[in-house]
Amino acid sequence: MTNMDVCPPLTALLSRYAAVRDHSVALVSPLSAEDCGAQSMPDASPAKWHLAHTTWFFETFVLEPNEPGFAPFNPAFRVLFNSYYNGVGAKHPRPQRGLLTRPPLDEVRAYRANVDQRMARLLPTVLNDAALCALIELGLQHEQQHQELLVTDVKHLLSCNSTHPAYRAADDGAATSAAGDLALVPATEPFGWLKLDGGLVDIGHRGDGFAFDNESPRHRTYLAPYALASRLVTNAEWLAFVEGGGYDNPAHWLAEGWDWRVAQGLDHPLYWQRMDSGVWHAFTLAGLQPLRGDLPVVHLSYYEADAYARWVGARLPTEAEWEHAAQAVAADGHDDGGHDGQALEQLFGSAWQWTQSSYAAYPGFRTAEGAVGEYNGKFMVNQYVLRGSSCATPAGHARSTYRNFFPATARWQYTGLRLARDA
Repeated sequence: MTNMDVCPPLTALLSRYAAVRDHSVALVSPLSAEDCGAQSMPDASPAKWHLAHTTWFFETFVLEPNEPGFAPFNPAFRVLFNSYYNGVGAKHPRPQRGLLTRPPLDEVRAYRANVDQRMARLLPTVLNDAALCALIELGLQHEQQHQELLVTDVKHLLSCNSTHPAYRAADDGAATSAAGDLALVPATEPFGWLKLDGGLVDIGHRGDGFAFDNESPRHRTYLAPYALASRLVTNAEWLAFVEGGGYDNPAHWLAEGWDWRVAQGLDHPLYWQRMDSGVWHAFTLAGLQPLRGDLPVVHLSYYEADAYARWVGARLPTEAEWEHAAQAVAADGHDDGGHDGQALEQLFGSAWQWTQSSYAAYPGFRTAEGAVGEYNGKFMVNQYVLRGSSCATPAGHARSTYRNFFPATARWQYTGLRLARDA
């Protein structure tokens, strides 16, 4: 699942484990117990469930096979907080996670504390086991994924409340720890195109440092000359699409996307709201706010992103084009570790960017053995790849080879778009 060959020093391992685990707890600090237990839709999960499931991962995959005298904190949790690991056994239905009023939030917090104490005892004993260290790092990366999901799930939950409650105030000094809308920033340069020659290029993770299994093997592919937009599409540009009838003209839409739009009655992005005054607002983690035209548009489905690209006479990039461009503009020509390049703004930290690439295995990909092998491979169907990272992605979690993926209808994540065209 990872490309780690050696274990980090003990102090680094202990520090990283504590930092990631503490961040999850910090994310729920503005929430009530009632907030933490509610589920707003089948695709979202309660914050309490995220706290428990990420703990379940360490208890199930790390402690159970490696802790002397292992005994589960609560045997029932093996089922309640299993997500999709069929190899582990039964699991509670995903759409019904909000019905889990028991265990209460306090017991979930106790579960986390118990597992963290046991992990602290185990970590000094694993430093000669690179495979086990890699599994622990996978667990931490997995928790960071759930931190982003927790933020977006909470946003969706609060948006269902007609009083438009804020997760945190816009001027809250601690808001940056939660990121989300509060971390969105406009581009600093005017719109432009970065032209690249393409040719035979290498795509995929190089093998140094952590990567999920779906980022490998590194392989060669051919790219025709192309151009990538220098920044993301903005709210103001999307508003022109809305007011220009973009949602009303089937000529811009994929047939399945048009049918979906009609069935859902959609005529604007998720969380947008036109007030009686005629002024557009957007629900954010700071509550309902006037729409800022200079910020990147977010919460778009693949269908919407594709329709807009057609409307302006462009297209969505392929994931290979996006990765090639991101690496081409990095200062050293290598993986930039999640920092903006020199000629492309908002590559990371604003919005996940839809590509036209279906989520599929790279040539030579092989699923890992055991339950952990279910992490990515079995989802390689009926989904599209997104690249970059969003304003809710934890610091240090992004890289240019990272392959996020969602169904074409997904909108509750911070998903936006960067245009592409043939050169």
